[in-house]
Parts: sequence; C-alpha cells; structure tokens
Amino acid sequence: MGDDSEWMKLPIDQKCEHKVWKARLNGYEEALKLFQRIDDEKNPEWAKYLGLIKKFVTDSNAVAQLKGLEAALAFVENAHVAGKTTGEVVSGVVTKVYNQPKARAKELGIDICLMYIEREKAEVVQDELLKGLDNKNPKIVVACIETLRKALSEFGSKIVTLKPVVKVLPKQFESREKAVRDEAKLLAVEIYRWIRDALRPSLQNINSVQLKELEEEWVKLPSSPPKQTRFLRSQQDLKAKFEQQQAQGEQSDGRFEEVDTAAAMDPYELLEAVEILSKMPKDFYEKIEAKKWQERKEALEAVEALTKNPKLDPGDYGDLVRALKKVVGKDANVMLVSLAAKCLAGLATGLRKKFGTYAGQVVATILEKFKEKKPQVVQALQEAIDAIFLTTTLQNLSDDILAVMDNKNPSIKQQASLFLARSFRHCTQATLPKSILKTFCAALIKQVNDSAPEVRDAAFEALGTAMRVVGEKAVNPFLTDLDKLKLDKVWISSLEVCHILQILLLVLMVYNYVSVCVCLFLQPSAGPPKKAKPPSATGGKTKKTSDSKEITESELSAEVCEELAARVLPASCLQQLDSVNWKERLASMEEFQRAVETMDKVEMPCQALVRMLAKKPGWKETNFQVMQMKLHIVALIAQKGQFSKTSACLVLEALVDKVGDIKCGGNAKEGLTAIGEACSLPWTAEQVVFMAFAQKNPKNQAETLNWLANAMKEFGFTGINVKGFINNVKTALGATNPAVRTAAITLLGVMYLYMGAPLRMFFEDEKPALLAQIDAEFEKMQGQSTPAPIRFTKKATAEEQCNGEEQEEDAGGQDIMDLLPRTDISDKITSELVSKIGDKNWKIRKEGLEEAAAIISEAKFITANIGELPLALKGRLSDSNKILVQQTLTILQQLATAMGPGLKQHVKALGMPIITVLGDSKLNVRAAAVTTLQAWVEQTGMKEWLEGEDLSEELKRENPFLRQEVLGWLAEKLPTLRTVPTDLMLCVPQLYTCLEDRNGDVRKKAQDALPTFMMHLGYDKMTKTTGKLKPASKDQVLAMLEKARAVMPAKPAAPAKIGGGKSSPACEDFDSKPEVKKVRGGVAAKKGAAGKKPVAKGLRDDEDKSGPIFILIPSAKEQRIKEEKQLKILKWNFITPRDEYVEQLKTQMSTCFAKWLQDELFHFDFQRHVKAIGVMIERLEGESEATISCLDLILKWFTLRFFDTNTTVLMKVLEYLKLLFAMLNRENYHLTEYEASSFVPYLILKVGESKDVVRKDVRAILAMLCKVYPASKVFPFLMDGTKSKNSKQRAECLEELGCLIEGYGMNVCQPTPAKSLKEIAVHIGDRDTSVRNAALNTVVAVYNVCGDQVYKLIGNLSEKDMSMLEERIKRSAKKTSAAPAKQSATERSVREHLTNPNATFLRKPAQEEPNKLNESSHPSIPKEFQLDLDMIEMDQNRVCDLPDLVQHKLDELLEPIVIPEPKIRSVSPHFDDLHNSTASTINFVISQVASSDMNTSIQALAQIDEVLRQQDKAEVMSGHIDQFLIATFMQLRLINSTHMADDRLDKKDIIKLYSCIIGNMLSLFSMESLAREPSMAVVKDLMHGLIILMLDGRVEDIEDGQQLIRSVNLLVIRVLEKSDQTNMISALLVLLQDSLVMTAGPPMFSELVMKCLWRMIRFLPETINNINLDRILLDVHNFMKVFPKEKLKQLKSDVPHRTLKTLLHTLCKLTGSKILDHLSMIENRNESELEAHLRRVVKHSGNLSGIKGNQGNEKSGLRPDRMSKAKVSDILSEIFKKIGSKENTKEGLTELYEYKQKYSDADVEPFLKNTSQFFQSYVERGLRMIESEREGKARIQPSAGTTGMIPHDVDSSLGTNSEELKPAVYYERLERLKILRQRQGLENTSRQRPPISSLLTSKPSVASSTDMLNSKLSQLKESRELYQQEHNTHSHSPTNTHTRSASPATNLDDLKKRLERIKSNRQ
Repeated sequence: MGDDSEWMKLPIDQKCEHKVWKARLNGYEEALKLFQRIDDEKNPEWAKYLGLIKKFVTDSNAVAQLKGLEAALAFVENAHVAGKTTGEVVSGVVTKVYNQPKARAKELGIDICLMYIEREKAEVVQDELLKGLDNKNPKIVVACIETLRKALSEFGSKIVTLKPVVKVLPKQFESREKAVRDEAKLLAVEIYRWIRDALRPSLQNINSVQLKELEEEWVKLPSSPPKQTRFLRSQQDLKAKFEQQQAQGEQSDGRFEEVDTAAAMDPYELLEAVEILSKMPKDFYEKIEAKKWQERKEALEAVEALTKNPKLDPGDYGDLVRALKKVVGKDANVMLVSLAAKCLAGLATGLRKKFGTYAGQVVATILEKFKEKKPQVVQALQEAIDAIFLTTTLQNLSDDILAVMDNKNPSIKQQASLFLARSFRHCTQATLPKSILKTFCAALIKQVNDSAPEVRDAAFEALGTAMRVVGEKAVNPFLTDLDKLKLDKVWISSLEVCHILQILLLVLMVYNYVSVCVCLFLQPSAGPPKKAKPPSATGGKTKKTSDSKEITESELSAEVCEELAARVLPASCLQQLDSVNWKERLASMEEFQRAVETMDKVEMPCQALVRMLAKKPGWKETNFQVMQMKLHIVALIAQKGQFSKTSACLVLEALVDKVGDIKCGGNAKEGLTAIGEACSLPWTAEQVVFMAFAQKNPKNQAETLNWLANAMKEFGFTGINVKGFINNVKTALGATNPAVRTAAITLLGVMYLYMGAPLRMFFEDEKPALLAQIDAEFEKMQGQSTPAPIRFTKKATAEEQCNGEEQEEDAGGQDIMDLLPRTDISDKITSELVSKIGDKNWKIRKEGLEEAAAIISEAKFITANIGELPLALKGRLSDSNKILVQQTLTILQQLATAMGPGLKQHVKALGMPIITVLGDSKLNVRAAAVTTLQAWVEQTGMKEWLEGEDLSEELKRENPFLRQEVLGWLAEKLPTLRTVPTDLMLCVPQLYTCLEDRNGDVRKKAQDALPTFMMHLGYDKMTKTTGKLKPASKDQVLAMLEKARAVMPAKPAAPAKIGGGKSSPACEDFDSKPEVKKVRGGVAAKKGAAGKKPVAKGLRDDEDKSGPIFILIPSAKEQRIKEEKQLKILKWNFITPRDEYVEQLKTQMSTCFAKWLQDELFHFDFQRHVKAIGVMIERLEGESEATISCLDLILKWFTLRFFDTNTTVLMKVLEYLKLLFAMLNRENYHLTEYEASSFVPYLILKVGESKDVVRKDVRAILAMLCKVYPASKVFPFLMDGTKSKNSKQRAECLEELGCLIEGYGMNVCQPTPAKSLKEIAVHIGDRDTSVRNAALNTVVAVYNVCGDQVYKLIGNLSEKDMSMLEERIKRSAKKTSAAPAKQSATERSVREHLTNPNATFLRKPAQEEPNKLNESSHPSIPKEFQLDLDMIEMDQNRVCDLPDLVQHKLDELLEPIVIPEPKIRSVSPHFDDLHNSTASTINFVISQVASSDMNTSIQALAQIDEVLRQQDKAEVMSGHIDQFLIATFMQLRLINSTHMADDRLDKKDIIKLYSCIIGNMLSLFSMESLAREPSMAVVKDLMHGLIILMLDGRVEDIEDGQQLIRSVNLLVIRVLEKSDQTNMISALLVLLQDSLVMTAGPPMFSELVMKCLWRMIRFLPETINNINLDRILLDVHNFMKVFPKEKLKQLKSDVPHRTLKTLLHTLCKLTGSKILDHLSMIENRNESELEAHLRRVVKHSGNLSGIKGNQGNEKSGLRPDRMSKAKVSDILSEIFKKIGSKENTKEGLTELYEYKQKYSDADVEPFLKNTSQFFQSYVERGLRMIESEREGKARIQPSAGTTGMIPHDVDSSLGTNSEELKPAVYYERLERLKILRQRQGLENTSRQRPPISSLLTSKPSVASSTDMLNSKLSQLKESRELYQQEHNTHSHSPTNTHTRSASPATNLDDLKKRLERIKSNRQ
C-alpha cells in the first residue's frame, strides 16, 4: 500500500507513464474524465498529453490498454492538437491493438482511426492502414481491411482515396486466411457501391470463383447511389444539410452530388501504367525495315501485344510512332497496315492525352491510307484515327482533315467526312467553336455536291451531327448556299443520328414545356422572383418627408431603456444578460439576436437595445464568443432599425476598442460599417478615427485605418471631410509601430484614387524615406479607376440623389480643391524682383527667375493674384538666351500646378506668348513650350485660348515650326470639344494658307486639322470662306475639303440633363446601378442617367480618352499563354495574316485596351493608326506597367502592321518599338518565349526592306532586343531569316549574326556552333554579292573569336569558297594586327557596320598576351613585327632612352584591401516594416548582393561581412549559405559580362566590389561549420566563377588588379581546404568534364581545374575518412562514360588522363580492396570501365606490396608511405645540403629531380619555406632544366592559347608529376628577353600576372619572381651575379638554406632603391 500511496499523489500525466500498471490504469481513468471535462478544444492542457497518447494505445497491460484506448478516443475527439499525433497513434493501433483478443479493444481502435479521419487526417490514417496490410499477423490484416471498409462506408469515396486501396485489393484475395479473403470481399462490395464498374478492370485477374461470388453480391446492391453519412470537421454545413434532408425526406440534392462523384471515377485512373518501351524486341527497328514481310509482321505482332495494355507509362514513343507511320503509309502488305494501325490505336488508348504530341504526325498518313478498300484495313484505320482523336482536339487536326477533303479519291473523302461525323459526337458547343465549324462546313458543302453518292451521304451525316451538337442556330449561317432539299436532308440526318431516342427526348421536352407553362399560368407568383428595387427607388414625394430628415433622438435614462427593452425582448434573455456563467450569457445573446431579427423596424427601440448590450459585464465581456455575438447584434440593430447618432455614440467607442482584437475585430468592423450606412460614413469616419487615436493601442489604430480605407471604396468619397482626420493620418505616419504606418499609407493610396495629385501636397514635409513609400503607394494606384460604391447611407432618397446628383458631385470635387490652402504671393512679387527679371545682365535675370520659382515652390498652392509677375515672365519668353526661355517655361508649368483653375485670367497675358515660343528654331525649346501649353490647357480648358483674334494672329506668322506645332495641337484638342467659340472662324483663312505652305510638314498638319475645324464650323461655312482665295488655290482647297468631309469626326455628345421630380425612371436606373466617376484634381466628373442611348455612348467614349489606354488585368497574359499552349486559340504563326487571326486579336484586346484605342487600331484609315501609335508613345512612360501587361497583344498588332505597305505607318511603328524596348530595358523586363515567337520572326522580315531607313531602324531594334531577350535565342530566328528568298534579308541577317557572335562569343550559336556555322558557310557561295560578303564577314568574326577552329566548324567548302574565305581572313588579320593591341571592353563590344562590303565588322582585336612571343604561338604576326632578340643582344653599346618614371607611393601596394564600412541607413525604407524576422532580413540582404546596382551590392556585402566577422552572430547565416553563394557568383558573372565592358563605370568601383566579394568569401570559408554547407552544384559554380576571374585579362590591366588576383588565389586555396571535400572533388570532376567537352572556354581553364584536383588528392590521406567515396566514384564513373580511356588518350594533353589515374590510384592505396564496396551508386557496375580499372589497380598494388615487402630500405624500394617521416626528412636534408654547396649543386638537383620522379607525393615544402625567394627560384629552374634536357623534343606541345600560362612551383603536383607543357624554345627566348630587361633596369617594373600555380602553395607569395621560374641552368649564374650586385645589402645566399625569406617591407625597399638607381643612371 505504501507503493500505492506514492503514485496516488502524482499528477495525471506522470501516472500515465508510471511503470506500475495500476498507476497507469488510474492515470488513464483520470485522463478520460479530464478530457471529457475540458470544453475548449484549444485549451493549453491538451498539449501536455501530445507525447503520451501513443503510450495510451500501446500499453503492455491489456486492462490498462483498454482504458487507455478510451482516453485516447476522448483526446482525439476533443483536442484541437490531436492531428499532430495521427501517424504514431494509428501505427500503434495497427500493431498493438488490432492483434488483441478482446473485441472491445479492436472496436476502440477502429473508432480512433475513424475519429482521426474526421479530424481531416484521412491520408495519414489510410497510409498506416495500408502498411498494416503487409503485416504477417492475419488478425491485423483483417482489422485494417475492416477499418478501411468502415471509413469508406461512412465518409465516402471523396474522403477515402480509392486508388491505393484498389491497387492492393487483389493481393488480399490470394491470402491463405479465409478471414482475410472474406473481409476483402466485403471491402470490394463496398468499393463497388461507390465507383461501380470502374472497379471491374482491377479485379479481372482474381480467382474466377471469387469473381463470380463478387458479381452475385454486386447484383444485390441497390441502384441508388450511396451517401456520405459521417462528415469531417470542415464539412459541418454538409452535415446540417444532410440531417435536414433526412428530417424532410428530401434526397435529390444528395443524389445528384454523389452521382457526379461516381461518374468522375474513371477506371483508367485506377490502373497501373505499364512500361513497354524497354520490353520491345531489341531488333524491332531492324526487323520493321526488313525486306521479308514475315519479319516485319513478327515485329509488329510483338508491339501489338504490348500495346494491348490498357494504360501505358509515358515515355519517348517518337521513334516507334514514326516506324508505325511508315508502315501505314508505305507498306504494300495490307495485313501489316492493319497491324500497324492497331498498334497506333493501342498506343493512343493507353497513353490518352500523352499521345497528343504524336497525333499530328500520323493523322494525315491514316487519312491518305483510306484509299484502301479492304474492309479489315478500313476498320483498323478507323479505330486508330478515332482513338487518336480522343488524345487531341479537332482544332489541331483541322489542317490535315481539310487537306484531304479535296482529294480526288472518293473513299478518302468519304472516310474523312465519316471521321468528322464521329468526332463531332465527342464535341460540345465549347469544343466546337464557330471558327473551326465554319471551315469544316465549307468543305462539307463541297462534298454535298459531289458526284459519288457515298461521299454525299457521308457529308450529310457529318453536317447533321454538327447540327445536333451545336444546334441549328449555330450551323445554319454556314449552310446558306444549300437549297431547301439538301437542307432538309441535313436536318433529317441530324435526327437519324439517334433515331428513336432523339424523338423520345423531343416528346419528353415538349411534355415538360407544356407542364411548366400550365404551372406558370395557374400560379403566376411561383415564377422567378423579380429583382427587388431598393426602397428608395419607389419613393415619391410622400416618402421624402419621412425619410429625408436625419433621425434624431434624445438620450434616454437607464430605467426607460430597460422598460422599452422589456417590451421587445424575452424575460429570460434580460435575466441572463449579466449571468456569471458565460454559457448562459451566450444563450441570452442568441435569444437577443433572434428577437432583433424578427423585430419590426418602427417598433425597434435602438437606443434601449444598445444600452442593454452595455449592461454589466457589457463591453468588458471576457468570453470572445459572447462578445462576437454582441458586436454582431450591434450591426443588426444598425441595419434593421432607425439608428441615430445618439445610439451610435453609445457603442462607437466600444467598437473601436475591439476593432484590433484578433477574434472580435471582424465583427467590430461589421458594426462600424452598419453604423456608417445608418448615420453616413463621413460622420462615422471622423468619430472613429478621433477615438482610435485618443487610445494608445497601435493595433486598434492600424485596424481602424484599414477599415476606413475599405469603407471609402465601399461607400465612395462623397462628403468625406478630409480635414477632419488628416492630422491623425500624419500622426499614424510618424508612429513607431510599422503596422500603423503601413495602414496609414494604404489609406492614403485609397484617398489618392479620389483626390489625385493634390493629396500629396499635405505630406510634402514628411521624411524622404516616408515620402518615397507614399509615392510608391500612389504609383500603384495610378491607372486604376475608382470602384463603384456598393453601400449607401440609408437616409438619402432616390429623388434627392437624382436631383442633387450633379450639384453634389461638383461640390464634392470643389471640396477637394478647397481643402488645399492657397497663399497670396502678390506681396512677395516686389518691384525689385520684377526689375531683376528684366535686367540687362542675363545672370541677374536668371537669378530673378530662380527667386520667382522659389516663391511659387514654397507656397505650393497660390491664388490668382500674382502682381506684376505675368508681364515680367512674358518678357523672358522672348529672351535671346534660350536657357532663360526654358527656365521661364518651367516656371509657367509650376504656375499652372500651383494656381489651378484660377489660371484662366492669365491666358491672354501669358498663355499666348507660350504659343509664340512654339516657333523657336530649337527643338528642345519647342518641346518645353508644348509641355507648358498642355499643362495650362489642363487647368484652363480650351475656350479661353480660342476666343478673340490672338490665335489667328499667331498663325499669320510665317514660321513653319509655329504653324505645324499649333495646327498639330488644334488637331488633337478640337475633336474633344463639344462647342467652340465663333472666333475659331478667324483661323480658317490661315488654315487655308497653311494647306499651300512650302513646308511639307506644315501642309500635312493643316490637312490633319481640316476635318477637326469642319466638325465645329460645318462644311458650308468653310466652303464659303474659300471665296476669297485665288482660283487655283480655291480648287485645291475645295478638293481637300471634300476629302476632309469624308473623314470628319462626329462631335462628342453633351451629357444628358436630369429633370426634377418627374424623372423617376432615371432615378430608378441610378439606384439600381450606382456609379461614381473618378474625381481627379478637384474636377468632378459629372454623371447622370442618359436620356438617349447613343448620346450616353458618345459621352462615354469621350471620357474614356482621358483615362488609361491599357487596362491592367492581373494574370491576363499568363492566361493567354496558357490558352495558346492548350491550343484553345490559334497560335500566332502565319505567312500572311488571315481574318481569323485579326478577329482573335480583336477579341483578346477588347478586355485590356481602351475601346476608343482599339477602334483606332483596327480602323481602315492608316492615319488613324498613326494617331493611335502617337497616343501610345505619349502614354508609354506613364502606363509602363500596363503596357508590359498587354505587351504580347501590342507586339502582335505591330506584326500585322509589318504586312502593310504604308511607309508612314511603318516608320511610326518602328519609332514606337525603339521607345518600347528602351523602356523594357529600363524596367529590367525580359521577353517571354511566347512574346518573342509572336513578334521576332515578323520583325526579321522587315530587315530585308528596300528602304535603308527602315533597315537601319530594324537593326537598331534587334540590337535593343538582345537586352531584353537572350541573344542565344535571337540567333535561331536570324538563322531562319537567312533562308529567305529576299537577298537583302539574307545579307542583313548574316551581318546581324556576325555582330551577335562578335558581341556575345560562340556560346550564342544555337543549337551548336558547328551546325550554325555550316549553315552560314553555305551562303559564301550565294549568287548575290552582298550575301556572299555578309557570310564571309560573319565567318571572319568567328575566326576572330576562336581562331583556326573555324575551319573545323564550317565543314567542307568548295575550293572557290574556301579560297575566298582564306583571302578574307588574311585581309582581316592584317587589319587586326595593325590595330592597337589593347582596347577597352566597351570598344571591343561596339558594333559598327562598315559601308565597304568587303570589310568585316569592327571586331574585338586579338589581345596579345605577354607570353605569346614565339613564332608558333602567333601565326598571324609577320616576321617584321616580331621581337629580334639576337640583334638587341649584339647591340651592347646602345643606350636605351627610358621615359620619365612617375613617382608613386609604393607603400600602398602591400596594404590589405579594405572592405567599405556598412552605411548606417537601412537598405530599404520598407526594411523595418517588411523584414522583422532574422531569416527574412538575411534573405532580403542576400537578394541585394546580386543587384545590378554596384552600390546596392556593396552595401549588402558589407552588412553580411559585419555578420560573418562576429563569431556569435555568424551562425544566423546557417541555412542561407547556398543562397548567398549563388547571389555572389551571379554578381561575379554580372561584373564579368556587364560592368567590365561598361566604359562609363569607374574601374575602382569594380575593384571595390570585387574586394567586398572576396572579403566576404574569406570570412565565410574561415568558419568550419559554414564552409561545409554549400552543395556540390553551388561549389561547382563558385569554383568556375573564381577561375574565370583569375583568367580575366581585363582585371590585370586595372590598377590594383594584381593585388586582387593574389586575393583570389588565397580565396581558392581556402575554399579547397575548408569546404566539404566530397562536394569539392565532385565539383572539380564535373568542371573538368565540362571544360574538356566545351572548346569555347578559356584555354587555361581545364589546366587550373586539374591543379585544384591535384591539391585535393594531396589532402586525401587526412580526409579519406570524412568523404563519401560512393559519390566520388559515381562522378568518376560518369566522367569515364563521357571520356572513356581511349578518348581520353586522344586529347592533346595526357594530363587529364594522368590526373584521373592518380586520383583512383590514391583512393585505392588509402582504402585497399574495400574501395570495390563503394560502387553501390553505379547502375550496371559490371559494364562500368571504372570497376575494371579499380580491380586492376587493387590487384597490382597487392602484388607490388608482396614483392617489395622484403626489400629493406634500398632506394629503389623506398615509398613515402612505407618510410617513416624521420627517414624522409634525412634523405631530403642530404639532398638539399648538396644543392646548397657550390661543388655538388648539380648532383643535388639531379637527385632531387629523381626523388620527385619516384615519389610524386613527396612534400618538399617544409625544406623550401624557410629559404629565400631566390633560392626557391634557383631550385625550380634547375629542376626545369634537367627535365627539358632529359625529355628534349619529346615533350607535349600545348595549344597556342595555353603556352606559358602555367608556372610550376616546386610544390606543384602538376609540375613534378606531369610531362613539361611548354616548348624549350619558349624558355630560351623568354630568358633572353629577361636578361635584356635586367640590363636596362626594367626588371619587375612591368605588371605581370601573379603565379596561378600559387593556388597550390599554402600562402600566396607577396613578391614572387614568377618570371624567373622558367630559365636555363647556363644562364642561371649570370642572372644570379646580377641579382647579388643589386641586392648586396641582403644576405640571400643560395648556400644558406635556412635564411629567412625577405619580408614585404624589404622587397619594397629594394624596389625603391632600384628605381632611384635607374633614375640616377639616366641623369
């Protein structure tokens, strides 16, 4: 008992885990009671038991387990968190409960599983049950099947996924246990209930007896579909519906729902796909081509057997389909044709939609084969084509079908028509569009008149079927050519299709129709309910008296309120209002709500009810459910009752207090909206905002602003008093809480929709960062229209709305402008300022203008009174200094914005002088004047400008510029006006004069303006005015007037006026369709119901022109792309555009183009097109976002214009395209494939235009195109253009191809350089000279990029063509060799098209590298241009004049690169708002690393560096390393491709950016944990980027470039050492493979990769235990697949082969025979070359160790791994002593060479690192000399590109283990040049690239002597003496092996002294 008392005291959860079973039993019982007691499913108590529930069900004690199961069931049923335990608990139930003997345990287990399904965890439960079916215990299997059956029975087939169950069901029928088979049978019956016959195919292979039993059971099942009887927690609405149906006995809804479910289950979906491609006979393709038909038959039969599988696995069936197609089309044996057709039918049936890609290939062949008359062939072909049709659409097959409809063979025509008839039966109205039907009907009508009766009958059948599918109405328009007899026959055919069934259907339809009519006649009220009108719509004058007044009431006392409430509310409700029990309060609220819902509006005491709600606990209610009900009731009272402002004041504060609550906020907002409807939004908004900001709760403030923003959209802006809450918005903008700031900005965005630009003036004083956010929000809103209001204040009657609508709108608009405080600046316009503006000195005049501008700018909004400023400014408009004229125009624009409509009074004084400026000769001044004029007209309207004689006087001036600008302006403005002053008539004589002006542009503008004058003045008046003209002129003008009369635009319609109280229909219309026009800049758009439809339409069109021309519809473009991919619309691909393409484009444009613009774009008059493009140009910048959203449609429309012949339109099109692509480039937009393929091919057509100006523009557009679309994708389009018949097009395309190759390199050639070059080279033999020259120039461009490799790429050419090419290349070589050796990157990329047809493009000159000195490496440099070293050496006495040396501060050379400090300001103004979590902050900063803006990138890198340098913070980068490195090497690529080529960028900035990147990397790879995170792919890209950077010659030319490359060296070493070794080796292997495959990369690349690999091999002894050998061997295997041994040996260099061998040898040596166990990842390892190689190595190393085991320590037997470290050290010490002594130097060097040869892994680094740099160089040169003497001329000659680029340190594995890679001639000449440089004191003064081989040293040498590494022994002594003379102050002796190496400071002093000496020698 003592023990019992111990555990009795424990808490429940600890009891449940106790080791005493009684304790656990007690714990489970208490837990069960607890679980049943907890009401709230989200109570934190549940979380305590999450980890225990599995133990409840898996208890080892049977008694305790039973109680545990009950507790677990209660937990799952009631706990919100129960879903988290699903997997473990169900698994426990399956394994530990279902095997229990007690039936109760099993029942509880099943209940738990079903309860989890109810908790939305059906998938997890089903997975665990299916796993249980594999259990060996039959009890468990039976229980699992039973659970599945019950789940399906209760929840239905929508919840329980049947496919996996059906898949395992047949296996259960094979069980030995009868119980399992019986349960499986019950499950099969249950499944059949739900999916019916869809189950049959899956069970076809079970025992026939079992199948028969199942069939018997299935027959017994009721025919009515089953229903779901148990519902998920999310389906409670369905549950309620189901219960209601059961109560009422209505089952129709459920039946239809479930029938759909059953029908949706396709047997095909339940089948397993079979893979047949691998099972095909291996010799199928040989046999199918065999001459013997028996062999062909055998092959086809094998395939036919495979295609009988009902479901096939998707794969590449292209070859098989082509083979079968060939048999169908060409095989003479009809039996084989039938077989092949059956195979095709089988493939189509098994693959379904996956076969669609092949359908187009075979349909035409099958249709042609219908010429065969044998029934079995025809039947097989019919089955095949019918099966194929189901995999695709009729639209895809239409071309093939139409092609055979005109065939001469009647059988083909008949079968094509019959196929159509069968196909139509599968179609619907949606899948058989009119465009397709039209073409088929036209073809079938021809066949109706055919001479062959079978063809006619088939055509009638097809037409009849079509009529049945889409209806007579749709087909009849296409049958107009048929006579009545034939039409009747078509109709009869449509009936015959379904004989009796069709007639029965008709009878049934007639019967139903009659029944419905009778019902309607008897019960008219039962008809469809008419749309209820709002109460206000029906109100007359009587109603106005009651409703129009505002509801007012006095505040009532508490007693009165209780009395009033008691009359309308139940007594129990009032009693329980203040109950302590929350459930009673909730019940009270429910009664309260029901009472309010049923209460009459007049009887409802709103104030009393609201006060009752506030009764204790009132608004401090703690239970959220009760509070939600209260808030909802407030909304109901406001909506249903006569709710006054007095009542509102009682609850508003409570609502505002709850608006930020997570649970109650939605209800609070609902209440506020209802009060807004009852008491008007303006009043409510003002109260609510004031109350919210009187509180301190930021959540409430933010949510209040969000509610207000939404309410403005719902109610509209009318009456809103912005001043009432603008200060609160400013307070919100300054709030510390980001949510409040964001909400305030969102509200301002909504207000901007209604107020426009003036709103911004209120916030000009805000901080720049905040102002930028506000501007960004305003930009989002630009182009959007104001939403129509959907809510209204209840008290406004319909009549008031109609009568007062115009006045209210105007008032509302005026209110917005009145909000802007205007300043009177007249007192600031002093006489002193006026005299300043008129001063003789232009500088003082400029000063005066600046002062005036500052006064206007400071005031922001001004009154119309501006003193004497107009006269002063007028004088400056005619100033001789054009800068001041432009400055004055800018001030006038400022004035227009600041003064607004008050500007009208200044039009005569200041406006007309602006028009005078339009005559200025300078284009930029005229442009500024036009802009100013537009700004003024926006504020003043046109009336003031047209009144009086001023305008006609301006036109009298004989200034062509003025005339064309004014007439163009009038032509644009006059069509928009409804009326004009009569003074316009005064301008007509000047207009006629302009029609005959000598200037063509003036004449054109006058002709454009003529129709617009006529629309206002009339034809008659204008004809009369011609009477004063000369006869000759009169005739011409009259002819022009006639033309203008034909195109005269219609006047815009005046807005319809609304009458008084009589116009009730108009009022009705307004109420039913509320509409609010956009209010911009205070000018309200007047609206009213139109009296006449045409008038309203005219008005709408006029207003639309001022709106956006493109409508931004989200995802519209993506939808169009999707539709084209799915072939729902025609693909934009044609030779000439057909009508259906134009119609399709019109339809697509109608949704996102302004109506008037679309009309202009598709107008028959080309001038309208020009005008429309002009508008598009104007709006391009303003509507850039919308333009991009409609870009595909815009480009498609322009492709149509390319087929027009009008040059004016074409030039306008090209002008727009240039501006468009410039904009796209600025926006960083990239064309999609869809946009490019719809546009580029048609643009390339115009490159062959005969007019030079067009071709020039097209070439310019193509150049811009490459900035927004990859050049590699433009390339194929140009290649297609070279196939044109137009020689100009061919030539231009070839020229463009050359430019692309020149600018972007060989990678641009697609699909491969070889294929492209062969096609280009064909044109060298073209008949046309320009084409030949273009082709030659393009090939020369390739030659300039890749050298002699061009001859391999172009393939075989004729002798004549080859000689032409060689001649051109020679000429090109002469030009390039004479050109400067180095050019800037920008100059290299410039395209320049020379006029001389024989000249090539201006290409990148071949950059001579300092090491390419010998003849062999410069085949293109003639002898006379080479360096004659012999002559220079002989000329000993010659004094070399050296240039003056500039003094540099050399101390900076060795200073470390400083990474810029991070700036204090945040990266983005939104940073704090958007990135409040660490991860998102890091993601944001990393995303900016790849920014194209260098400063942004540097800032981001600095921030990351700050994190990485702090050990405690660096860990936050974990998980982001891949992302960071990807961003980094993207930036490296960007620098390499863009920044380095941009001459405008300061190279110091580029170095700064490089430094930041490298600094970051060094910090990152200093940290073990972070350095090992990067994945293999990322490591590969990183190494690729760094190696490319090291090889970039341009970096070397930049100041500090040397230091940068040294840093990269250091970084590469660190990356190799610190990163994950497996990933690194894998990455290097893949890089090596890629570099050997690709020939276009840098020649040094692969060699550097191999050096890195050698270094990794050296690390292997330390890292072998940490690397994943399986992965590395897989990569080696893949490498050897691409480069087998034989292929590897054929490479120019054998180093890759030896590298691979060394890697494998090292791995074998370190792991022994165990290495063969690491080939697990290689498929078919027995076929792998790698395994064979490894076996050989393992076997050989085993033998070798056996032989040499007893050989002692003889030299020949020594191995580094066999010898102790001490022994190695002794041997090397002896060797180095010899080298250090003068007598034995040569012997020591020879021994060291032989030692290195024998032991390639020997490390001599420790013996060299403490010696001087000179000694290291001496040893290295000695080893080189010995190697070159021994090998002589047998060494491998490298390619010219790699010569001399790989230095070899003593430590370099490549240098010591591989054959020498450089020719001996090179060393000799280089050393001779070196000695000459030393004689003249020039050594070490030129910049040289640091040693790339320093990759392999542990530290980069600061002052390494790379140039001395490659010399001969004979010249060593001479250079050593020179060195000793120059360095006599130092003690670097070659004999002293332990002397410390010179410090950087010493080397620097050296350098300074030598420079001083050189200078003194000169003097």
